[in-house]
Amino acid sequence: MISISELIIPFISIFLAEFGDKTQIAILTMSSKYEKKIQIFFGSILAFVIIDGFAIYFAKEIFEQIPILFVKIISGVLFVLFGIFGYFEEKSKNENISKKKLREINSPFFASFIIILFAEFGDKSQLAAGVFATIYNPFLVFIGVILALSILTGISIFL
Repeated sequence: MISISELIIPFISIFLAEFGDKTQIAILTMSSKYEKKIQIFFGSILAFVIIDGFAIYFAKEIFEQIPILFVKIISGVLFVLFGIFGYFEEKSKNENISKKKLREINSPFFASFIIILFAEFGDKSQLAAGVFATIYNPFLVFIGVILALSILTGISIFL
């Protein structure tokens, strides 16, 4: 039996986790640079669909193949490693590279797609989406996650 909570819980969790996150700041920055806001929106959403879709799909597959104890240990270690590497990498490279690359890309769709795709890789919302997919119906988790990210993206762009 499908429960509406399987959609609402991921929606609320992702919405609150991503509110004011670096991804929203990146989208806000792109919307101030480019005139075609709708392209930024769809480029960002496509990146979210791909990165979170893979997380949801593979988390469900991994959960079905690997015992839960190993999944918890692996996800905990990966979460810590992504945090550590992300902190040092973001400090050193992202400031110079992302600004230069953003100026070189003329397409708002492509720029937003690339930036969001890499910004979201290993992000807390991607990991949370994967975890939710192991507990709830993966399709409903996907809908809830993408809906939350779409609303936040819209707020960031059109605010």
